[in-house]
Amino acid sequence: MGKVRICLIGAGRVAKVHGFNLKVHIPSSEVVAVVDNQLSIARKLAEELGVARVFKDYQKALHWDKFDAVVVTTPTFTHHPIVVDAAQAGKHVFCEKPITLNLKEADSMIEECQKNGVKLQIGFMRRFDPEFILAKRKVEEGVIGELLLIKSTGRGPGLPPEWAWDIQKSGGMLAEVASHDFDALMWFTQSRLETVEAIAANYRCPDLKIRYPRFYDTAVVLGTFYNGKMGVIDMSCPVGYGYDARVELLGSEGVMFVGDVRGKNLSWSTRDKGMNLLQYLSWRERFKEGYIAELQHFINSIIKNTSPLVSGEDGRRSLAAVIASNCSIQTGKKLRVTY
Repeated sequence: MGKVRICLIGAGRVAKVHGFNLKVHIPSSEVVAVVDNQLSIARKLAEELGVARVFKDYQKALHWDKFDAVVVTTPTFTHHPIVVDAAQAGKHVFCEKPITLNLKEADSMIEECQKNGVKLQIGFMRRFDPEFILAKRKVEEGVIGELLLIKSTGRGPGLPPEWAWDIQKSGGMLAEVASHDFDALMWFTQSRLETVEAIAANYRCPDLKIRYPRFYDTAVVLGTFYNGKMGVIDMSCPVGYGYDARVELLGSEGVMFVGDVRGKNLSWSTRDKGMNLLQYLSWRERFKEGYIAELQHFINSIIKNTSPLVSGEDGRRSLAAVIASNCSIQTGKKLRVTY
């Protein structure tokens, strides 16, 4: 086949990253349309990408039909209908995390993609980051012995858009921010989470308590896995100081550290200002290579008719852990994850 033609559904921050990665770094693809319910935003991104077709309604784009796949970056509560409709229209689907809001919707999305013979890949870009890939290989080679405990830190510099503050629309900050951490834990341990126990609080955004009483900006999750391993996630957003994504893996023979808040291997010190470091300021910068690689993989899976390494089932597993953790926050109990 020729170039894989892409329709971007959503024209916000993440869509812009994906759009330019497709245009600049992946010559086997072509962005041919942009969709956003705010037409001015869609037009702006389309102009920046040199794309002629713009739609306010994704269903009109599907009716237009002149593309092979969609990249879905809209708010979480819209993922289910968009993915189902795209699959039924015969379009391959790249869907940003979290996959959706509940397991019933996730099952429907996975089933429709399978039924219609289209690919479904979820946007867990850490699995395509060179550092994470190397760490995974080294763990599997046994360089730290048997993996015993994994700790994942996920902290964002600023609040996401307002819809994400409503747990009914986003799944909470554990879904919005820590979906990557849940996936990373299960990827490294090669096992599903069996139980979770979570605590959370709203430390930085007290003004949101009235409108969104279940909102939290900081959370800690303790987990156990079916293969006997243990896991910890600490999540906080907004933290202000930068974008911070790190993993620590404790083995029977050693320890491994993945990631660093420092953005460059550069530091300097002066008498007046002490030690200075350059930190990552955004997820775009920290996982630049991962974002490119995940889309290249998606395009390759279409061209070569292979299964994506990050599937709808992976998105579903992360979602199940998020749901259980949110329930644990509300009940104060250690809970078994229901898959």
